[in-house]
Amino acid sequence: MLRALAVDDEKPLLEELLFLLRSDPRVERAEGASDATGALRRITRALEGGPDGADAIDVVFLDIHMAGLTGLDIARLLAGFARPPLIVFVTAHEGFAVRAFDLKAVDYVLKPVRPERLAEAVRRACAQLGLAGQAPPGAAGPAVAGGPVPAAPLAVPGPRRPGTETAAPDRAPDQIAVELGGVTRFVAIADIAYVEAQGDYARLHTDEGSHLVRIPLSTLEERWAARGFVRIHRRHLVALARIDELRLDAGTTSVRVGAAELQVSRRHARELRELLMRHATG
Repeated sequence: MLRALAVDDEKPLLEELLFLLRSDPRVERAEGASDATGALRRITRALEGGPDGADAIDVVFLDIHMAGLTGLDIARLLAGFARPPLIVFVTAHEGFAVRAFDLKAVDYVLKPVRPERLAEAVRRACAQLGLAGQAPPGAAGPAVAGGPVPAAPLAVPGPRRPGTETAAPDRAPDQIAVELGGVTRFVAIADIAYVEAQGDYARLHTDEGSHLVRIPLSTLEERWAARGFVRIHRRHLVALARIDELRLDAGTTSVRVGAAELQVSRRHARELRELLMRHATG
């Protein structure tokens, strides 16, 4: 079974990748690192302990664009070791596939990561390491039999039509589709209390939990304005009806939405107060 390290400096994407890896029965252990320094420190410990040590890492699922050292830089450093872990690049950028091939990467997976595509990358890593393992249901590619098997060739992605990286469209005007671990759910927009920007993604917060979608906050702001969602900060979009309190303290404004307290930027504070007054008076 594989011992994996996932490296991505965007926390939501790292969490999603770890969830998918830990859901794969061929992965014994999946750890995360949120920057290049932490990743190199963890890999160094694994190399010092040897392939049979408790800290061993078989494969690194590596983002390319990160602050400081890039994923390509890390792969070049690891190439200087006698027995480095395998590399699978996980990136939103298609243009580095040739360089990834030059660095002997096992696979090149494009974001947003599809569960079946990641399962294929796991299969290829198992094959190169000669590990036995059955592919999980619905995974691409055949199961890997025991004994060494030649690695599958690196898949270099072809051109992609504009817009295909966006989240799944809403099934109905009152719902939005969210995906996690290969399962698509439809969340009622009325159940969403507020939305938090996380890069090119948005995290939808409900009373039951949160869901990540690949839609910018600005798109949701425009799409849901008629449903009573208002921008209160560059990072937050809030359902006006879900605001429990408006707080003014030493010139700063915040709102309480359930258990969450969210800051209101100065440029949005006056408009929000007027909206709340109109909402309160019907």
